[in-house]
Amino acid sequence: MDKIQQPTIIIGQRQGFALIITMSVLSVVIALTVVLLSYFNEVKEDADTTKALIQADVYYADILTQINKLGKNKKSFFQRLYRFPVSLVSPDKRFKLQMQCKPLAGGVNINWLALERTEGKQHLFQISQILFETLAQQYELEDADLLLELLLLEIGGKKKYVKPLQRRLIQKNGIISYQQFSDIISRYEMEADDLKVAKIPWRKYFTFASKAVKIDAEFSSAELISFLFEIDLKSVKEWQGSIPKISLQSFVDQNGGDYNEKKNLLSGNKFLGESHCSVRYGDGYTFTFDYTAGESKYFEFYGKR
Repeated sequence: MDKIQQPTIIIGQRQGFALIITMSVLSVVIALTVVLLSYFNEVKEDADTTKALIQADVYYADILTQINKLGKNKKSFFQRLYRFPVSLVSPDKRFKLQMQCKPLAGGVNINWLALERTEGKQHLFQISQILFETLAQQYELEDADLLLELLLLEIGGKKKYVKPLQRRLIQKNGIISYQQFSDIISRYEMEADDLKVAKIPWRKYFTFASKAVKIDAEFSSAELISFLFEIDLKSVKEWQGSIPKISLQSFVDQNGGDYNEKKNLLSGNKFLGESHCSVRYGDGYTFTFDYTAGESKYFEFYGKR
């Protein structure tokens, strides 16, 4: 009986070993498959991004060509884009593109903070200083002097707090993009341990175009207009949403403000033609560029956003 039962035990053991080996092999195969699939996904994402970048270059060139063909109609074109984005969709919905622009001079130029000793530009320095101090007090910053120091270092051209890859896009002096400004804010937040700085809606008050010397107030935020002319914010928002809308000067005069007092800061009825445009297309890819004086610069591709 023992001799008959012994082979059965050996066969069972062999089957167990075979099962263990099979499971081990399967585990290795599954692990390799997961790794290969992750590589495949990475390669696919890289290919999709490369394809999207090529598309961005094509769209960018086409958009500039069409803008330059507008001639005298550029003013109405950009003013339309300041208020509403333009969307293009093909009938089969395979092509989608949305473009929106904002005036580069729609706020107080952050670079005016460095004009304290510049002859003929004291009024620019004063308004930027008053606005900076107002926001610092309103949001109770821990060390406003430190933040101002970091900004002045950057405006002065030392570029101490800008990432190396961004320096190639930056002119000799000045802050020319919100991203550049944002890096300084992040540095201040870390050094001063002050989270309140991130709560300030900087882009509603300041602009980041180094050459802007006037405020295109017709297209400024309600918050900035309220600050400039000391008018209730709710009233400004109602004016901005009204149809038809009276001119900014008429609105200010009718609401107890003094338009002439700030006239040397404003572009008035003159169209400056300085715009920052953002184009979103495809599956969420985005690129931006600035359009000033009939030419475009600072093209940046952001990928999916």
